[in-house]
Order: sequence, then C-alpha cells, then structure tokens
Amino acid sequence: MTDTPAAAPPSDPKPSSDTPAEAVKTADKQDAAIADFGIDTTSRSTGQALRDYVDRVRGGELGSLPALAGLIVLVIVFAVASDTFLTMNNLSNLLAQAAGITIIAMGLVFVLLLGEIDLSAGTASGVAASVMALHLVKAGNLQGGMGDTVYYAFIVGGVLAIGVAVWQRIWLGAALSAVAVLLLLSGVPANPWVEMLLAICVGSVIGCLTGVLISKVGIPSFVVTLALFLAWGGVILKLIGDGGTLSISNDPVLFGVANNNLNILGSWILFLIFAGGYAAVVLSRHAGRVRRGLVAQPTVLIMAKVGAVVVLGAAATYLLTLNRSPNPDRITIEGVPYVVPIVLVLLVIGTFVLDRTKYGRHIYAVGGSAEAARRAGINVPKIRMSVFVIASTVSAVGAIVYSSKVGSVDPNAGGGNTLLFAVGAAVIGGTSLFGGKGRLSNAIIGGFVITIVSNGLGLIGAPAAVVSIVTGAVLLLAASVDALSRRRAKATGH
Repeated sequence: MTDTPAAAPPSDPKPSSDTPAEAVKTADKQDAAIADFGIDTTSRSTGQALRDYVDRVRGGELGSLPALAGLIVLVIVFAVASDTFLTMNNLSNLLAQAAGITIIAMGLVFVLLLGEIDLSAGTASGVAASVMALHLVKAGNLQGGMGDTVYYAFIVGGVLAIGVAVWQRIWLGAALSAVAVLLLLSGVPANPWVEMLLAICVGSVIGCLTGVLISKVGIPSFVVTLALFLAWGGVILKLIGDGGTLSISNDPVLFGVANNNLNILGSWILFLIFAGGYAAVVLSRHAGRVRRGLVAQPTVLIMAKVGAVVVLGAAATYLLTLNRSPNPDRITIEGVPYVVPIVLVLLVIGTFVLDRTKYGRHIYAVGGSAEAARRAGINVPKIRMSVFVIASTVSAVGAIVYSSKVGSVDPNAGGGNTLLFAVGAAVIGGTSLFGGKGRLSNAIIGGFVITIVSNGLGLIGAPAAVVSIVTGAVLLLAASVDALSRRRAKATGH
C-alpha cells in the first residue's frame, strides 16, 4: 500500500503549497494586497520626482520656498544698494546678529506646531539672562543680589516646577529645575559655565510653570503668556534696577560666545563633522529605502542635494577662514563664529527629535488635531506642557547669545522686538501659525530674512521707522502666504 502524505496539523497557521498553481494563486493574492494597501514598493524617475514636487507646490505645500525666494531677493537688493553688504566682515557679523533671535525662534517652532503661542518667550529669556549676569556680578551671591523676597520666590518657583514636571513625567524639565534650585541654594562661586547652566535651568523652570497653567489649568496660551510677558518684565526690572546695567563683557568666556571665532583648524573640523554627518545620514537612509524596495527620491537628486550642501559648506568655511578684519595689518579676524556650531547643534538635535522620535510624531499629531490625537491614546496635556518647557529652555540659550553679543544685560533684555522678531522668524521661514506644519530649519531661514532686512536697511542709512515698517510688512506677507497656502491645500485635497 502506498503511503499518503500526512495532512498538515490543524494548528499550523500557514500550510505549505505543493503545486505550482497554488503558488501562483498565493503570489496573485499578495500582489492584490500590495495594490489594495498601497505598499511603498515603486520607484520614481527624476522627472517624476520633480513633477511631484511641482504638484505639491501648486497644491499649497510651499514650505520654506517663499522665504528662500525672499532671502535671495533681499541679498541681491542690498548687494546693489550697499558696497559693504557682501563683505566678509559684514556677512560674519550677520551670523552673530541673527543667532540670538534664531535660537529663540527655534524653541518657538515647537509651540507653533501645536497652534499655540508663547508671548512670554522674550521676557522669559530676559529673566534667564538677568539671573546669569547677576550671578556673575555678585560673585555667586544671588541672595544678596536679589534680596530675600525675590530669592526665596525663585526657590519656591523652582520647587513647584520640579513638582509639576514630575507630575506630568517631563523628566528633563524636572532635572533642569532641580539643578536650578541647587545652584540657587548652594551659593557656588561665579563661573561662566555655571552662569550659562543656571540661565538654561531658569528657562526650564519658567517653561514648566507656563506649561502647566496652559495644559492642566486650561488657561489659553495667549492669556497666560501675555500675563507672564508683563510679569517677567517686572522681574527683570527688579533684578537689575531701573536704568541699571549688568556687564558681562569682562568675562572672556561669556563675552566670547557671540564675539569670538573658532581657529582655522577648528573651522574645518566643524565642516567635516556636520557636512560629513549630513552626507552619511542622507545617503545611508536613501540606500536603506532602496534596499528595502521602498519609494525613494531618485539617486541623482539625493546626490545633488548632498553635493550642494557640501560645496556651499566648504565655500562658506573657506571664506570665513580668511582674514576679514577692516584693518588686516593691525588685527586678524578669521574663523567660523562660535554661534554657528551652537545653532547647528540645536538644529540637529531638534530635527532628530521632530523627525525621528515618537515624541516628535506626537507633536505633529496634536498640532494636526488634538482631539484625534487624544483618541489615539496620546497624552495631549503632557505634549502641550512639554513644548513650553522646550521653548523657554531654548530661549534661555538665545538669551546667552544675545547678551554676549552686546556684552551686558539691561532692563530691556528680551523685551522690545525680541519676541516679535523671534515669532516672525519662525513664521516667515514657513512654520504655520495654525499648527501641524513646520520644521526647525524654518526658524533659521526666517531669522536670516529678518536680520538681513535690519542689517541692509541700516547700511543704506534707513531710519528705524522704515526698518520696523518693512519687517512688519514681511511678516504680514508671510502670514498671508501661510493662510492662502492652507486654503489652497484644503481646496485641492493635499
């Protein structure tokens, strides 16, 4: 008797197919599933990729394109109008001028992605700068410099910030707030690195208190941050005194943050780290998508993008390593300004968080629809509070930079146009005021637009009134483009 093949056990979820016909049927079913669910297994030519980009732009997905176009136009206009605009001395000065506002704008991008606003970011940065300068000037004796009432109010605020951050499980905010309390209580002697750490930690304390009022108490962000804008302005005045000034120019480290440069070797090492790192990440990610059969941009476009970044970075580094001193026989000024690696590090970290982490995806989800995000299981109050912690902490870094640039802190620190320019930089660069759309690089592009407007008009002798009018017009134009592009996107279904 011939043995018959044993049947597959009932528990086997995937019985094998023995005939070619069955194998063909199985393959057909898999192909149908791929077609039904749109699995990313196709490739595009360079022409198709370019056409897709044009279609997205026509559909309202403009991104940073208007800001980049405006940046090019401004550079051309001011290059024609002023003989000194394109000099290396002025261009390197633009980097330092733009850095403070740009860094604050980078923090505000996180808030704007949720469709929220932080009107207190400027004066919050001023409080951080004031505490930093006071610690330096008073040789670490903050209690004597602040007075007992303000000193203990800061400690109580720090303790409250620790509590609410732990409650919402925002561990970085809790840790930085704890460091702020320890530095306040310890009376550690003046040290530039301690002062900068203290400023960042004070910014985190402010962010925790701001965020909990918005996310858990339920007060609209506009109301909370407007009130705190006024309150922090009063705190700055209390710390410094009416008409007073706290100088930090005597400290070479604090003053050098925005006024000194890397040496030539350090400048080229910086280029190799960031340009090489960018090329490695982009090319490895592209190769991974191609290897897995996923849709990827054409290799030609990827290579062109990487090549453009490398060439532009190399050209900028080379030019900045030349002696750009107005009096080259007497003094040498060369190298990439320190503010450049500061901004680049923040850009890399922030972009990684937004693009490559679950937390970043949750921010975009809440910004797109808070209710849908809540139903998907996202802790919306935690996300909402955390972005204000980030914004205030990053604003404190901006405070260090802009205080270093001028060499002092006065009662107007963080006030005036600081906040307006920071919000304007983010929006002009392409971050939407309506939430859910934007990137950290938008703040850098927008920051350069605002700085070039101010710098260029100053070089041609335009009065301050004209600078304010033009800057306001640029911001209004950017907001209009944002609103119109969103309307276009909804109409076309993008």
